[in-house]
Amino acid sequence: MPGSSPELSIIIPAYNESGNIRPLVRELMYVLEDTGKTFEVLFIDDGSSDDTVEQIELYRKEYPQIRLIRFESNKGQTAAMAAGFKHALGAVLITCDADRQNNPRDIPRMLEGLSQYDMVCGWRKVRWDSISKKISSRIANAVRNTLTSESIKDTGCTLKVFKRACVQNLKLYNGFHRFLPTLIKMEGFTVGEIEVSHRPRLSGKSKYGIGNRMFKGLADLFVVRWMIKHHIKSQPVSK
Repeated sequence: MPGSSPELSIIIPAYNESGNIRPLVRELMYVLEDTGKTFEVLFIDDGSSDDTVEQIELYRKEYPQIRLIRFESNKGQTAAMAAGFKHALGAVLITCDADRQNNPRDIPRMLEGLSQYDMVCGWRKVRWDSISKKISSRIANAVRNTLTSESIKDTGCTLKVFKRACVQNLKLYNGFHRFLPTLIKMEGFTVGEIEVSHRPRLSGKSKYGIGNRMFKGLADLFVVRWMIKHHIKSQPVSK
């Protein structure tokens, strides 16, 4: 896409997802090409120790829309997303998991949601996860919504669509990817939710458990709660 910026940037953090790269790329290309919009697929390799990078490089040769950013060591999902937001070229940004549990076929409906909102979050109403993962996620969402006065049903769903302005001035810290809807609302943007499909993981291993999902998230939650309480909203200047 020399000489012009794409309309869409798909940002995909990837950590040891070698077995998922090929089917994910094929599926994304089919869906995105069908939108009729120009696009790029930006993989953020988060210090993978398997051949995830080699798989991405293989498909970069076939699809010029694919770009790759590499971390030398594992930095976490928030750092990967922040890098994606910084380097993406599109007017609309889309975040998606590399594990293929997000379904790219939901993207066109989410793009339509931008006619009403600045950010559209996926809501995995029916989930293909372990019982422990479902329970920890429900508890985390309930506590998060209570302490932040939020109503988002599923902040943990990576499939999200943003107008570029939503993230241009966003300051992210480790773990803050869980609070993107709240942080973006604090900047004055509107956020909506659309029900999306969820699929079982067929390759690779989950990177989250109760320890790094619930307990770490709870500590971050109190930081965000403090930010909400002390946030200074912009006021019009009197003349």
